[in-house]
Amino acid sequence: METHKTFPFQDPDLPLDARVDDLVSRLTLAEKAAQMLHEAPAIERLGIPPYNWWNECLHGVARAGVATVFPQAIGLAATWNTALHRRIAEVISDEARAKHHEAVRQGDYGRYKGLTFWSPNINIFRDPRWGRGQETYGEDPYLTAQMGIAFVEGLQGDDPRYLKVAACAKHYAVHSGPEADRHHFDARVTPRELWDTYLPAFEALVRAARVEIVMGAYNRTNGEPCCASPTLLGQILRERWGFGGHVTSDCWAIADLYKHHRVVETREQAAALAVNHGCDLNCGCTYDALPAAVEAGLIDEATIDRSLRRLFRTRFRLGMFDPPERVAYAQIPASVNDAPEHRALARQAAREAIVLLKNEGGLLPLDPALKTLAVIGPNADDAEVMWGNYNGIPSHSVTPLEGIRARVSPQTRVLFAPGCDLLDPATDGFAEALDAARHADVVIFVGGISQRVEGEEAIVDGVPHGDRESIGLPAVQESLLQQVFALGKPVVLVLLNGGPLSIPWADAHLPAILEAWYPGEEGGAAIADVLFGDYNPAGRLPVTVY
Repeated sequence: METHKTFPFQDPDLPLDARVDDLVSRLTLAEKAAQMLHEAPAIERLGIPPYNWWNECLHGVARAGVATVFPQAIGLAATWNTALHRRIAEVISDEARAKHHEAVRQGDYGRYKGLTFWSPNINIFRDPRWGRGQETYGEDPYLTAQMGIAFVEGLQGDDPRYLKVAACAKHYAVHSGPEADRHHFDARVTPRELWDTYLPAFEALVRAARVEIVMGAYNRTNGEPCCASPTLLGQILRERWGFGGHVTSDCWAIADLYKHHRVVETREQAAALAVNHGCDLNCGCTYDALPAAVEAGLIDEATIDRSLRRLFRTRFRLGMFDPPERVAYAQIPASVNDAPEHRALARQAAREAIVLLKNEGGLLPLDPALKTLAVIGPNADDAEVMWGNYNGIPSHSVTPLEGIRARVSPQTRVLFAPGCDLLDPATDGFAEALDAARHADVVIFVGGISQRVEGEEAIVDGVPHGDRESIGLPAVQESLLQQVFALGKPVVLVLLNGGPLSIPWADAHLPAILEAWYPGEEGGAAIADVLFGDYNPAGRLPVTVY
């Protein structure tokens, strides 16, 4: 984009605040409102390129093509290893920078190509049925805070002038489901619950990690919509904690103010209410009503300018208006994405995430020279189940079956039959799986759940999707597992899941059980490392299993 005039805000040697003030002073009211939408258009006359604020990197750069996919957040929490988590975040931000600058070189300013990442999710996992609990660091406020701090510091870097990327603490606050009700739900909490359970991690990320972005939640908290809450955004975040970054809404949450929470009646009132109380960016389109809100006397332009300064300050801190040679992070080459050392780190993380739930009689580790091994279960050879949600696409995934086959001796026969679908009650595949188990010395059953069972609010085939109705192992899997056990063979159960699974029958009958979560692109290799004794599992549960 050509710039026909040099403006003070383009001078990288001027103080940051002076540059921000100069830029904002040059915008019309309509331009200001447009810059407060997540899809901010270019301003040609000032040489300002378009920018899409929406990006995700929960456990790897997400939704932007090939990227290293680490274990899902709940699995990373099971490592209890903040140093490892910070290193993972450093790798993610390397890949993020590489992807961003390559996209800009190609003139691509679309969604998932920017440097503002709406991660991590530091909500507290209170109900095991919650579909998004997998995105969190579990139920403990202290563990959540420490893992969150490490992640934000790894993402944002340590340059005194520039942010590597901008991280986001979400969803603020008291957001732990239910998914189906999140657009109108009022989370009523006592002061003790608020301050001892729901707010500590947010305070830690603001005060200790200096997180650049906070995302307001969809729900209300004690009657106030989180994206327009004078208590949460004003009194606590800004005044008490001294937050200096910007606040974004969750996507289309501002529309909820009049459509679902019904605290106001119009788009203009919703936009004014949110900005007046400190929500600077609208993921959505309601803020295009701000000029009309000014005209109606619902908000003044000075308040809009306050939000604009916060938003542009973030873009300046990311180096977006400076020559690339001045920004060290802009020199990260595209070749770092999906690098071999990143894959190695994903394998290490998956190893450390695995929790040994049970090992009676010393069945584990298995002998890689076993004569015959049966691998069964619906998750044994499914690559996508390992990725979790808010994920990138790995260049290659190692499924549990592939990891096991690669680890056993060349003389070992590995028999495979999935046996059943994840959920479908059909038992057509039982016979083949039982035949494989009958001929094996040891059976490895890889089961659990997937994004078909748990995730974010959605309507799939006319049915609400998101939270689970049951926390047990799906009935068809339990039935197959019991029939395999009845053959008298040693059985190892490997679980892939985000939310906890209640497995009382397996606990009472099976000798060995591993919790592997959604383990990322190298999950199958890591599971094999544990099964055959190359790695001693030391993960710890970050959430109660009922």
